[in-house]
Amino acid sequence: MRAVLPLDDTAADLATVGGKGASLARMARAGLPVPGGFHVTTGAYRAFVAGLHDEILRAAAEDPARIPPLFAAREIPGEIAAEILRAYAALGDDVPVAGRSSATAEDLPGMSFAGQQDTYLNIRGDALLDAVRRCWASLWNPRAIAYRDQNGVPHDDVALAVVVQELVDADAAGVLFTANPLTGDRGESVVNASWGLGEAVVGGQVTPDTITVSGGRVTEARTGDKTVMTVRTDGGTGGTGGTEERPVPAELRGARVLDDAQALELAALGARVQALYGVPMDVEWTRRAGTFAIVQARPITGLRPRLEEWNDSLKGDYLWTGGNLGEAIPDVMTPITWSYVRLFIEEAMSASTLPGFDLVGNIGGRFYMNLSVVHSIAAALGMKSRLGVIDQVFGKMPPGLEVPLVPVPRWELIRKVVPMAIRIRRRVARHLKHMRAFLAASPARCEELRERVAATGSGAELAALWEREIRPHVVVASQMLEAAGRQGGATLVYTRDRLRKMMGEVDAEAMLTGVNAEGELASMGPLMGLTRLARGEITRDEFAHRYGHRGPHEFEVSIARPGEDPAWLDAQLAGLRDMRADTDALLERQAKAREQAWGRFAQRHPGKETRMRDRVRRWNAVVRDRETARSENIRAFWVLRAFTVRAGELTGAGDDVFYLHLPELLALLRGDRSALEQVPVRRATYEQYASLPPYPALIVGRFDPVRWAADPARRADIHDARGTAAPVSDTVTGFPGAPGVVEGVARVISGPEEGERLKPGEILVTTLTNVGWTPMFPRAAAVVTDMGAPLSHASIVARELGIPAVVGTGNATMRVRDGDRIRVDGERGTVELLG
Repeated sequence: MRAVLPLDDTAADLATVGGKGASLARMARAGLPVPGGFHVTTGAYRAFVAGLHDEILRAAAEDPARIPPLFAAREIPGEIAAEILRAYAALGDDVPVAGRSSATAEDLPGMSFAGQQDTYLNIRGDALLDAVRRCWASLWNPRAIAYRDQNGVPHDDVALAVVVQELVDADAAGVLFTANPLTGDRGESVVNASWGLGEAVVGGQVTPDTITVSGGRVTEARTGDKTVMTVRTDGGTGGTGGTEERPVPAELRGARVLDDAQALELAALGARVQALYGVPMDVEWTRRAGTFAIVQARPITGLRPRLEEWNDSLKGDYLWTGGNLGEAIPDVMTPITWSYVRLFIEEAMSASTLPGFDLVGNIGGRFYMNLSVVHSIAAALGMKSRLGVIDQVFGKMPPGLEVPLVPVPRWELIRKVVPMAIRIRRRVARHLKHMRAFLAASPARCEELRERVAATGSGAELAALWEREIRPHVVVASQMLEAAGRQGGATLVYTRDRLRKMMGEVDAEAMLTGVNAEGELASMGPLMGLTRLARGEITRDEFAHRYGHRGPHEFEVSIARPGEDPAWLDAQLAGLRDMRADTDALLERQAKAREQAWGRFAQRHPGKETRMRDRVRRWNAVVRDRETARSENIRAFWVLRAFTVRAGELTGAGDDVFYLHLPELLALLRGDRSALEQVPVRRATYEQYASLPPYPALIVGRFDPVRWAADPARRADIHDARGTAAPVSDTVTGFPGAPGVVEGVARVISGPEEGERLKPGEILVTTLTNVGWTPMFPRAAAVVTDMGAPLSHASIVARELGIPAVVGTGNATMRVRDGDRIRVDGERGTVELLG
């Protein structure tokens, strides 16, 4: 056992010299400016406490105050004491030193133990032995015992070394953080500086200067009011001079301790320390006569993790919308889900591949579409008058909103768009020939693919299955959705507009219902299936087979499908018992209203009924095809989830696979595990974005989700970086989603998981709905959403069930509070607060 080691000895590791000592030894070996000294090892400590250890442990559990006398009454073994004094004498004649405690459970990742044990300054001569003994005793002071208890560190195997270093009689000292400890910014270094020794800064007795360094320059410097400073005392006899606090001279209190050049020199020194350790560091420094020294360094604990930025709003001044597909994909997406969504979008919206334009984007992990591109194309083609069609799909624009256009010449837009439009028409016509056959075969094919995924025995086999069968199926499913959505041209929009002009809002909406009557509407499927399951007409397995892929988070592959989650099914069945009306009764009531409306149409427009019924049948067929194709895409996403989960199982990566991009996941399956290094950063990024409230439905220009969420005056309807957004409206208005007037209690719900809060007869108020919300619709007297349009999920389902709805208000969740009494007019598209 060696009682003493040179400061830079290669044997000076954590077990031998503790965390602080090991760190100083590492820096000294690297040539960093560390004051000279030596280590009194943990072996010396253990030799000292031999025979006392059990008694110390009993006192730690019963009364820590009994421990200091145990140490004070015991002499350091003579051989160890002599070795310590020989090492001290080698430093020079009566050199003042610091004795710094260095425990084996110290300066560890996530646990610094900073300040838990004691340090003694300005020690000279034989007084060093007493300082070492008091450092050893401080391993058992009440705060150190409590800290170990809180962090689950056992007491029985801890030990303490002492670092003995020459004391720098500093004229200035402080702390350097090589990353900003408040913001987590790794691109900034933050220096705290004060006069004298560093204890006044570390102990919090002064408000130090704070200097921020970034990009090789000082970006901020705040001068603190430095009232006291720690200095050496003369000491007198016995060599126990120590330190004392003295007032800072008046001329220095408000003066900067470091000028810019010195701050940059210190930051460069900190960069060397960080490079040595590979992590952001907390560095204690001193300065004497213009020369810096490092007296301690430890990893910064509690530092916010380094994050990625997922933010396509930074690409330019565009108008982004979360409407339509953003409603279908309401969650913050994991990286692998975003990869799958990109694949889906490239095939289901082939216009998104227009070269040089970003039609879709990821803003803070959420899906947005770039309406600036759409408006620019309309302007270039002279079709501004038809932009009302866009409103019916994506939601209305606020009055007076000036849409920024993409900075591309008109001729270039035309040159790119016209050929693409022709290609899309041909592509759609080609895929429509096979659409119904594909939709009929898709359920069985997806089940087969999930079985094939489960049967794979190696990563390479699963990667081959992806290339050969899974990816092709997802591509075709996406192409069929594009074909289904584009068939019939503008039938969905213009048929509705024509009927409204001929019959008014109420009758027009009634005449357009019945989509579910001629063949099940896919977005109604889960509700109809639950109704049949509740009656015992189908089994739970049959429900899972037909509808288990649909749910509120159906695009996000990290979340289990309802078909995998029996608890979800139980909760939905329980909710059906609270319906204010049976689903079939609602559909039957709407069927009567529909036929009465057709009767009035026949009276008002003789001879036109047959032709209009044909148009509405085409409307219904287009809606059904679109919803069925969307459902089969989601079934394909269940295959993608099964593929991803199996990849985690076969590679041993578990749920880390959700934080990889698709090429990285395929590389992992083939043996390349390097991308897993990115998982902690991406997981932290995902968790940060997922903790924020849903972002505004409309975003203009550059948008910072974190800064927006921290703003108490944030708006949920629109964020306009130009600062020109109209004030939040005092009224709540939107699209007439489904006609009818209802008064009742508003239940503001942030997500479908809160669905049990909606009581029968209350009015559902929320940001958006998708198919996962459908089972709670029959409980609602009316539905009001921030996002949405006449062709959105809430409108279609509410119309079929005859439930009044106002969608796309933009501000309902901002203006309506939970429990308010409100009046919903689904014909006029208004929501009135009744007080």
